Amino acid sequence: MARAFVTGLGFITSIGNDRDTVSRHLRELQHGFERYAPFEKDGIGCKIVGTIKGFTTDSPDPEDWTWPERYKIKRETLRSMAPHGLYAHCAMVQAIEDAKLEEADIANAKTGLYASSGGSPFLTHYHHERLLKHGVMRCSPMGIVSSIVGTLNFNLVAAFKIRGASCGFSSACASSAHGLGFAYDEIALGRQQRMFVVGAEDGNTDAILPFAGMRTLSLQTDPALASRPFDAARDGFVGTGGATVLVLESEAEVARRGVTPYCELLGWGQASDGYNVAISHPDGAGIEAAMRQALQAAGVAPESVDYVNAHATSTLIGDISEARALKAVFTKGGAKGPAISSTKALTGHGLSLAGAMETGFTALALREGFMPGSAHISHLDPECEGLAILRATEIRVPQVAVKNSSGFGGANVALVLRRAG
Repeated sequence: MARAFVTGLGFITSIGNDRDTVSRHLRELQHGFERYAPFEKDGIGCKIVGTIKGFTTDSPDPEDWTWPERYKIKRETLRSMAPHGLYAHCAMVQAIEDAKLEEADIANAKTGLYASSGGSPFLTHYHHERLLKHGVMRCSPMGIVSSIVGTLNFNLVAAFKIRGASCGFSSACASSAHGLGFAYDEIALGRQQRMFVVGAEDGNTDAILPFAGMRTLSLQTDPALASRPFDAARDGFVGTGGATVLVLESEAEVARRGVTPYCELLGWGQASDGYNVAISHPDGAGIEAAMRQALQAAGVAPESVDYVNAHATSTLIGDISEARALKAVFTKGGAKGPAISSTKALTGHGLSLAGAMETGFTALALREGFMPGSAHISHLDPECEGLAILRATEIRVPQVAVKNSSGFGGANVALVLRRAG
């Protein structure tokens, strides 16, 4: 089995649009939340969003969009994108630069791309309304490929001339973690030498507000209180969008190109709750099983894990389910267990983006030697007592980390990463 390493990262997130800014905000526990103007209307209880700065994508016409000047995107490329496609394109540019890849490294049969998003409800609604009001011949020929689930991989594979494996993953909030796991398999089995793994979401009204109907969004009006995983007074998650891209490469490619990786992806596991369409198993059965599978696949004992980047979204049920699973895996027999935090306290919940974004954060932590704190905790939920949940960032070098992700239907993924070198 070939080994797989993370060699490049690209970020468009609520806490920064480049690696260095993201790293600084993780260390300093600076959140990316703001009151969101479209939510100021009467009848909308949630007010806070993890906003993407430096981009304007609120028009259905890409000709009206604005983005940082450093990214040069041709009109014919832009016209088939959703807002999150623009974010992902920019994150791809960053990741390619970060990994020091040449065009020949990208456009070949041994380089693939796996992408995850929920599509663009914003553009789906717009194009459907136009169809009904004006007729099919007045619809954009790019309406389908810019809006449906899969729009990310359609656009990125074409724009960056990807010729290897490509696929879109749709398991809700576990989607891009699934993409990472299966990308690892592609490299471990020798099918591919390099994989781009992408997670992205629009992060606008159409993508976030429907969750209010599930009573899962925070109703706090203070950005510093709205997302507080593991806190006894948490009342739901804060939505966000953006994009993250990770470059995975085989050990042979790392050696050939002479690059320094962020970390090694040692293995992964997945399991289902088999319990409820939207609610986590109360004892965290699926995420516990996923973590045990991942540790076994990676050949890592639970006591060797230094840090866990939890899925914890700041919901009442989900955080407790994961806390129980973490206790079952790591604290049996009086073990102290690893340091734990949820970076969603800073970014909000990126839905399909979350797994990739937070794995990117974990890769940064492994290479740069810190463990980000779990911000905004005033009173730890009693169910979390006994877990080493960080209240502040620790400048301590983790050697092995676990990243958890969970999605609707009880889909659970755990990834095990190890510091390179």
